[in-house]
Amino acid sequence: MKILYAIQGTGNGHLSRALEIIPILQKKGDLDLLVSGTQGDLKLPYFVKYQFKGLSFIFGKKGGVDVWNTYRKNRMKRLYSEIKSVPVQNYDLVINDFEPVSAWACSMAHKPCYGLNHQSAVLHPSAPKPLKEDWLGLKILKSYAPCSFSFGFHFKAFDDRIYTPVIRSEIRKLQPIKSSHYTVYLPSYSDKKLLKLFSSFPEFRFEIFSKHFKKASKIDNIIIRPVNNEVFVESLRTCKGVICGAGFETPAEALFLKKKLLVIPMKGQFEQQCNAAMLKTMGVAVLKNLKKKRYPEIGQWLVEDKLIEVNFPDQTETIIDKLIEIALKEHKTNNTTPEIA
Repeated sequence: MKILYAIQGTGNGHLSRALEIIPILQKKGDLDLLVSGTQGDLKLPYFVKYQFKGLSFIFGKKGGVDVWNTYRKNRMKRLYSEIKSVPVQNYDLVINDFEPVSAWACSMAHKPCYGLNHQSAVLHPSAPKPLKEDWLGLKILKSYAPCSFSFGFHFKAFDDRIYTPVIRSEIRKLQPIKSSHYTVYLPSYSDKKLLKLFSSFPEFRFEIFSKHFKKASKIDNIIIRPVNNEVFVESLRTCKGVICGAGFETPAEALFLKKKLLVIPMKGQFEQQCNAAMLKTMGVAVLKNLKKKRYPEIGQWLVEDKLIEVNFPDQTETIIDKLIEIALKEHKTNNTTPEIA
């Protein structure tokens, strides 16, 4: 069976999940990889057959998406050319992790595309949504990478097609301890903003991971480090708590390691607003922004010791087997049953 696995390359979350999924898919058939997007710091240790710029959101420095840079760096003519260049008809199975190029290539070719991502769970009718309605954000999330059938991941399993997060083996093997520092990853805020904020709490230690620093620097009670997976994982393993955006993978890993968690969803990012709504139902601390009036809430969180109990079992291969079973039934219905490896 020829399989195309398409991965969103913006940020690190989708690529981290891919590290667990790729070895399983390699056992199921002849696998090719497609990655599109920018601003990812993680490099896959596998050959990527198709690499595209795709359709990326560019992080700003004030807690949200940089709309102008996002518009400037995304070229619709180029995107259309990328979509047309993907030979999705050559594959028996296309699996998609919120990747727009292959999703739209399948849509244009009237070929089934099977979603295996977090966004499918966010869009589920039973998933918590932010109190403030965002019809545009919802429309973008639905249209960005359309799939004909999806399995989703969320912080809770609330449907037979919604599962708890895929936790990478590197994290599952850790022996966490609790030292005195807090791990901070907020790439949509400027380093200047973060340094000013966390220097306001001199009795606490912070390790800030930045996309803009080239080498680690110590500034009073803060160590600011360039983004590096090994260093970040060690900081996560030994920290007292985690302060991050309301993405999916980092909060999930923090909860799995039983770390105290504070999230700040990105402005104008509907998916993160939905994640924050779900985390809030679980008792996780959520801040609207990092304005100075929020400092007392941050200070209160720092002195509290509230942990959230979760159960994130390792069931990735079972999920993939279910997805393949559904795809085979679809092929059989269309009299195109692929050869199983």
